[in-house]
Amino acid sequence: MKKTVVRYGLYGAITICVLFLLGWFAGKNLDYSTQEIIGYASMIVSLGFVYVGIKHFRDKENNGSISFKKALTIGVLISLITAIAFGILDVFYIAINPEFTTEYYAHVTEDMKATLPAEEFKIKLAELESQKELFSNPIFSFLLMALTVLIIGFIISLISALLLQRKN
Repeated sequence: MKKTVVRYGLYGAITICVLFLLGWFAGKNLDYSTQEIIGYASMIVSLGFVYVGIKHFRDKENNGSISFKKALTIGVLISLITAIAFGILDVFYIAINPEFTTEYYAHVTEDMKATLPAEEFKIKLAELESQKELFSNPIFSFLLMALTVLIIGFIISLISALLLQRKN
């Protein structure tokens, strides 16, 4: 099981890093909404290795059977490796591109100003201001990005475990 988790976790990690870098270089002129969609699509594509890894373990290493619990465990562990890689990559990205946080903050502020009533905008802006320093913290950034990938990975692991469980 360990070999499968490491192999497919690394495949997922490499895929999410390559897709992130492609999105960063190719998507410089895209708006934030499009970049966000590309980011989530990259996460889902890279977490496709959860399904492939569970299926590989079931078919090639476990004589065609796997319990729901074992499949879910494998999926979550593959997701964890991918999530850690993405969290680390995000910390490096913020270090290399420190103006991203400021630019994104300005974008969010403009978007809120354009879409919210004045009173609600003031409230949301105050919330955003109170969180601004937190989002600049590399540890928080790592945890937020890794947790995002891990949550999506858990959902994919759950679905994959349900689809792939098989008892002999």
